[in-house]
Amino acid sequence: MAHTVFVSGATGFIASHTIERLLAAGHRVRASVRDLTKTTDLAFLRAMPGATDRLDLVEADLRTPGAFDALIAGCDIVLHMASPYVLHVDHPQRDLVDPAVQGTRAMLAACAHAPTVRRVVLTSSIAAVTDEPDAGKVYTEADWNERSTLTRNPYYFSKVRAEREAWAFIERERPAWDLVVINPVLVMGPSLTPALNTSNKVVADLLNGVYPGIVSLTWGIVDVRDVADAHVRAMDAAAAEGRYLCVAGTMAMREATALLSASGYAGYRLPRIGLDNGVGDAIVRVASRLQPAGVGQYLRTHIGRIPRFDNSKIQRDLGLRFRPVDRAVLDAAADLVRWGHVQSRPA
Repeated sequence: MAHTVFVSGATGFIASHTIERLLAAGHRVRASVRDLTKTTDLAFLRAMPGATDRLDLVEADLRTPGAFDALIAGCDIVLHMASPYVLHVDHPQRDLVDPAVQGTRAMLAACAHAPTVRRVVLTSSIAAVTDEPDAGKVYTEADWNERSTLTRNPYYFSKVRAEREAWAFIERERPAWDLVVINPVLVMGPSLTPALNTSNKVVADLLNGVYPGIVSLTWGIVDVRDVADAHVRAMDAAAAEGRYLCVAGTMAMREATALLSASGYAGYRLPRIGLDNGVGDAIVRVASRLQPAGVGQYLRTHIGRIPRFDNSKIQRDLGLRFRPVDRAVLDAAADLVRWGHVQSRPA
C-alpha cells in the first residue's frame, strides 16, 4: 500500500537513505529541509528515481512553534528524523537540547492536529539508552540513560530529553496515532552526499591518523541502509510498538584497524601503537582533559567499556536482518575515499 510520508531533516545521513527507499517503494514523500534556497545541497534528493513525481521538499525550522502544522496535512505516516548530531557545541542547551526537544514537541503537536496520521516513527538513539556502557549488562529497550546532563555528554542528554518528551506527549495527549521509536547505535556506511557525517568520521579519523594509537574503544555499529530499512518497516508492521534497539553488533578499535589494514587500507595512517590496556586507558583519560568538553566526556565515559545489546525485538517485530558490521565499516571506508575525506600515506 502506497503512503504519503512526511520526513523531517531530509538531507540527513539516515533520512536521505530512507527517502530513497520510500521513493523506490512507490510512496509519496513530503520532506523538510532548513533552507530551500540551497539548491546545490538539495540536488541529490531531487535526482532520486521517483523524486520528480513523488517528492515534495518543504522548508521548516525545528525551533519554530507550529512549523510543521500545515506540512503534515494529508500525510498518513510521519518519520521525525531531524535532530542535531555533534558531540561538542559551545551552548548545549541552545544548540542540542532546544532543537531536539522543541522539534519533537512541534512535530507531535502537528500530528495531533492532522486526522490523517496513523503512525509516527521517531529516530532516537542508543544515547537515550546509555552513555556509559556497563560490560556486565546486556542492554534492551527497557533501559534508559539516566546519567547524562547538560555538562556530561550533552548530545546524549538531548536524545534522552527528546525521546522522553515524545513518550510524555503520548501519555498526556493520547493521540489517535501510535508512536514507534528507533534507537540506532553508531551508524556507518555509504553516504548519498559529499558531506562528512559524524558517525563515518570515526572511520575517517582512523584512516587519517587522528588517533595516536589503538585505544580501548568499542563501538556498537549498524549499517545506515539497515537503519533506513527499519524506519520503512516500522511504518506498516502490525507488531511494531515501543522502542527498538537498532544494532548489528560491536567492534573494538583494534578489530576495526586490523580489518581496514587487511582490506586494502594498510597504506593509510591507521594507528599502530597499542594503547588498549590499563596504562593506555589512564593516558587517554588524562589526555581527554585537553579535548573539547563533549569529546573529552565521551572518551572518559566510554574508554575501556564493551557494550552489549539485545537486538532480538527489532528482528522479531520488524523482520529486520542486519548486514555484517564488517561490511558497514568497509563500505564507509570506500565511500570516504570516493568523497575525498581520507588520504593515503605519501609514496
